[in-house]
Amino acid sequence: MTELDVQTLQRRLAAFAAARDWEQYHTPKNLAAALSVEASELVEIFQWLTPEQSARVMERPETAHRVADEVADVLAYLLQFCEVLGIDALSALSEKIDRNESRFPVHEGQESTETGDRHSSE
Repeated sequence: MTELDVQTLQRRLAAFAAARDWEQYHTPKNLAAALSVEASELVEIFQWLTPEQSARVMERPETAHRVADEVADVLAYLLQFCEVLGIDALSALSEKIDRNESRFPVHEGQESTETGDRHSSE
C-alpha cells in the first residue's frame, strides 16, 4: 500500500476482523468502549509528566513507540466505529470545524490560542 486513506484503512481493519470472526463483537457499544480504553492508555503515558516533559515525549524512542502505538489503537477503533455506524469521519470532522468556527468567531484584537484561552471542541 503506497497511499494511505481512510477508506483503505477501514477495509483493512474490516478484513482483519472478518478473518478472525470478530465482527460479532464490533457493535457500536463495544467499539465505543474499546475506543475509550485505548484513549485512556494514551493518557496514562502522560499522566505524571510535567507539561515540559510531555512536550518532549517523542524524543525518546521507547516512549515515542508507545505513543504511536496508542494513537494507532485509538484511530483503529474510531475508524471501525465510524464504519459500523456509516459515519464519514473526514466529513464529520470538516462539518464540526465549520460549526466551531461559527460558534467561536475570531474577534478583532483577540489573542491567538497559543497565548489566550482555549476552547473545547464540544
